[in-house]
Amino acid sequence: MIVKTKKYKLETSTYIKLAMKNILREQWWVFLIAIAIMCGYFIIPSIWWIIGALIALVLYILFWLIQFAGVTQLEQNKILFDKLSYEITSQQILIKVNTKQGMPLTWNNIKKAEINKEAYILYVSKAQLIHFPFRIFNTENERKFVETIMRRKELIK
Repeated sequence: MIVKTKKYKLETSTYIKLAMKNILREQWWVFLIAIAIMCGYFIIPSIWWIIGALIALVLYILFWLIQFAGVTQLEQNKILFDKLSYEITSQQILIKVNTKQGMPLTWNNIKKAEINKEAYILYVSKAQLIHFPFRIFNTENERKFVETIMRRKELIK
């Protein structure tokens, strides 16, 4: 079965929000490092341990925020934010710019998938993701078929 979706444009704000959420979830241990640095206060009492750790943590978060905001501005990544349609099969996802131009993406390239209340999110890397809102599917059966494929490929539990 081939699932053909409606054209969809990923908004840059949605991309940044989803990418930041993913990076904070993947790299949660950074907060533990900041807490460990703050514990230096108990060895040598000085407020600078806490201030330094907080500054480092804020800079780390700003670094990733700037990276994801920059991805939206790069010319080579503009295609991610154009109106695209998708053809989804059990072998691959065909990302189509128009009827003649497209790029296949095999399911092996997808690291993980996530289902939230309004969309499927497929993570290709830390900075690349595919967002499938439920409204781009033509029928409920197509949506369930895509979910079944993701379960079979063990991208979602």
